[in-house]
Amino acid sequence: MEVVFWISMLIVFYAFLGYGILLYLLVKLKLLFYRGSGSNGASEMFQPEVSLVIPCYNEADIIREKAINCQNLDYDPHKLKIFFITDGSTDGFREVLMEFPEITLLHEDRRAGKTAAENRAMTAIKTPFVIFSDANTLLNKDAVKNIVRHFGQPTVGCVSGEKRVYTAESDTASAAGEGIYWKYESFLKKLDSDLYSAVGAAGELVAFRSDLYEVLPEDTILDDFMQSLLIASKGYKIVYEPDAYAMETGSATVEEELKRKIRISAGGWQSMFRLLDKITPFKQPVLFFQYLSHRVLRWTVTPFLLILVFFINFALWDLGWVYQLIFVAQIAFYAAALLGYVLENKQIRMKVLFVPYYFCVMNYAVIAGLLRFLKGGQQGAWEKAKRKELPT
Repeated sequence: MEVVFWISMLIVFYAFLGYGILLYLLVKLKLLFYRGSGSNGASEMFQPEVSLVIPCYNEADIIREKAINCQNLDYDPHKLKIFFITDGSTDGFREVLMEFPEITLLHEDRRAGKTAAENRAMTAIKTPFVIFSDANTLLNKDAVKNIVRHFGQPTVGCVSGEKRVYTAESDTASAAGEGIYWKYESFLKKLDSDLYSAVGAAGELVAFRSDLYEVLPEDTILDDFMQSLLIASKGYKIVYEPDAYAMETGSATVEEELKRKIRISAGGWQSMFRLLDKITPFKQPVLFFQYLSHRVLRWTVTPFLLILVFFINFALWDLGWVYQLIFVAQIAFYAAALLGYVLENKQIRMKVLFVPYYFCVMNYAVIAGLLRFLKGGQQGAWEKAKRKELPT
């Protein structure tokens, strides 16, 4: 029982903190032997034709701001083609987009979800590179320029921008917790990219070589993650570019964030199942190591190990002060998470409680996501989680 306890503890620690520490040391070690430019061979002079595609669904209230944001990007307008996909939308999107004749509207009455819309949009893309960005995000002025410069390297097949979450003093625990989580995730993605390749990309801002895009099944939940990993599985690298970022607000409530997290977790299980024979230790050992450490452990065993550790720790109480101290620390951590939940419902927010609260929500979502995946029936189309309004 003690052996199981300590192995479980080590796996949990490694999945959430240990991998980050090891990754940091490996990158530092790499730099001792290879002192490159640190930009993955990016060239400021490389500015090819590129398509920017924005999938939307009933988002007429925000697409004007998104359209203005796209047109204000610092990139040669003759080389930047902007497309909005509005499949299934029934709001006033046409009236809004008519104000922007430079934007090409792709619409189909059938609503089959984001993946189906992107598959269809790619048939209209004629540029060698394509960028996808969510409608509810705003891009920094140099986003396109900073992303496409990496494609000057023939080994780069995908470039992921950074997702940033607006935070404010009045934020809910979900919004603040999401902001903290994404800052840590961005740190890990940058290290992954510096070591060998980022492990996946966020749909808020991601770019691909158009000829590497694969038509995905319409029920694909994490289209951005799947597309980027399929490209990486062919031997191309995913570069992480923090100077190209998409700003969005956090979820409006904890319930909305939980709904989003459960869907993402179900998509994680779906993606891992479909990538089983694509990423292996024999084909690409470094990518497999990163994929296993950064994604698979968190999306599979760690939530269950957290439960196992708690109950084994209780059974080992009589074996000494070390086990007693660890058990008390666990009780304190989960009590802080529970207090965060209670105070959140009473609209009382204490930032010190955001991390344990969000951590527990995130791990619960993995278990709930597994149950949803096993039940099947998860569709590509879904009702998006409500987010706070973008600040003006």
